[in-house]
Amino acid sequence: MKLMRIITIAIIAASIGGGIYIAKPQSLRPHPKEVHLRNIRQLTFGGDNAEAYWSLDGQKIIFQSTRDQIKCDQIFTMNRDGSNLKMVSTGKGRTSCGYFTPDGKRIIYASTHLGSPDCPPPADRSEGYVWPIYPTFDIFSAKPDGTDLKRLTTADGYDAESTISTDGKKIVFTSARDGDLEIYDMNIDGTQQRRLTHDLGYDGGAWHSQDGQWIVWRASRPKTPQEVARYKELFAKHLVMPIKLELMVMRADGSDQRQITNNGAANFAPYFHPNGRQIIFASNVNNPNPRSPNFDLFLINRDGTGLEQVTFDEAFDGFPMFTNDGKHLIWASNRNAPTEGSTNIFIADWVDRSASSD
Repeated sequence: MKLMRIITIAIIAASIGGGIYIAKPQSLRPHPKEVHLRNIRQLTFGGDNAEAYWSLDGQKIIFQSTRDQIKCDQIFTMNRDGSNLKMVSTGKGRTSCGYFTPDGKRIIYASTHLGSPDCPPPADRSEGYVWPIYPTFDIFSAKPDGTDLKRLTTADGYDAESTISTDGKKIVFTSARDGDLEIYDMNIDGTQQRRLTHDLGYDGGAWHSQDGQWIVWRASRPKTPQEVARYKELFAKHLVMPIKLELMVMRADGSDQRQITNNGAANFAPYFHPNGRQIIFASNVNNPNPRSPNFDLFLINRDGTGLEQVTFDEAFDGFPMFTNDGKHLIWASNRNAPTEGSTNIFIADWVDRSASSD
């Protein structure tokens, strides 16, 4: 989702104007400690590309990109080898959170284009390190080529960060409609919208487990009077400060909510491994400078045990997603950047730990 990706703003800003192009995938060697990754291939080269997600069959990829004449993110699709690049959003406003329905017949994404065809203004950096929560974001459904656009959310305020359950029945998303940033779900056609979280703080970036029984997400939980006051002050300005985000899990109906990280870092972009027991996510927990853009991927068990670092590159790694069979991983990274700070899309074969010595 767009707001998560602003984590990399310090190193992305210099490259946005340079555009991107799609070239023949380039194979890269993983870091010696990256034992879970094999046959790394870079699919985009330059610009600002992120939140790339597989179709259920693993043959297509949907992602958001700022490139060339496009001044803020639009949604693109491409084949798994990087070919057949197409813009499928309207080209107006800012978009985020593209996702395929499991049958591949439609896509969803969030867009601000109904509020204005122009790019919304960037976050006010005088407030510190903050993410914008644009109130003009709504969630839309379309055919994979971008036609037959249908609006799914109509509530006032921010609606975005949407993903779809593997059975194609439910969309989980974040909304500010009730005066806080909370997790909601709805039917695939936008009906029966229901609130799942109720604690003060930012709740976002939610995903279902492959069996549809669990949801994982990231959350901030202001505790002191000063933290609560600051959170509310920023929320009133459509901003949130992401310095401390912990991972949470709950059952798909909102029950049995649990915090599974407690490291005080910025943990985000969680995604369930198809085995349902593990979650891959991005964090700066091992970064000695938490305000620098060096994030890595980690694995953790659903109960919060078994933390394991997956990537070790000195650049940003984030937004991971497995194919439905668990054999391949896609993520966004600043590694091998053709220009300083450019974020590109990478895929790799996934090696289970038991096979990592092969």
